[in-house]
Amino acid sequence: MPGRRGPRDKSAGERPEPDAESAMETAIHFLGARPRTRWELERRLRRAAASHEVIETTLERLAMMGHVDDVAFTRWWAEQRDRHAPRGRRMVEAELRQHGVPREVLESLRGSELAEPGRDGEMLPGNEAERARVALERYLKGRALPTDIRSIQRFGGFLMRRGFDPETVRATLRFAAAVEIADD
Repeated sequence: MPGRRGPRDKSAGERPEPDAESAMETAIHFLGARPRTRWELERRLRRAAASHEVIETTLERLAMMGHVDDVAFTRWWAEQRDRHAPRGRRMVEAELRQHGVPREVLESLRGSELAEPGRDGEMLPGNEAERARVALERYLKGRALPTDIRSIQRFGGFLMRRGFDPETVRATLRFAAAVEIADD
């Protein structure tokens, strides 16, 4: 059938192992979309069939150039979350682990805010409680907070699924209810 690819013939279509320069091009192209962790880049280069030595050399060069930095990636990821879809620290850390951020990096940042303050003047949430309030406001989309218990439980469940701890969820719902009463 024209245009349809069948299984690759290993003997005829096998690509040669990339050298250091083509591995660097592959990595730079992969970094073009967004920052990446060391683990993601290593996986991508392995998929391109680069040798272990070429992968290590490429990653070292990229690290020296400042393109591979798991701490910077962690801060960037957390800032993106704060800006577009606020989540609790637990969920952000789980997402970062899925991207291959080492446990040591997450441990070193524990106790501090993951994201740095916004550089473009936009006010980003500064702590867990503010993140939860922003997430709830976006979820409500300008509607008033209902007073019936089932709706409040539903909103609490939403915040819990976003990675906020139970105490933060309760405090956020209490705060939203108090603001609602004060506005009336």
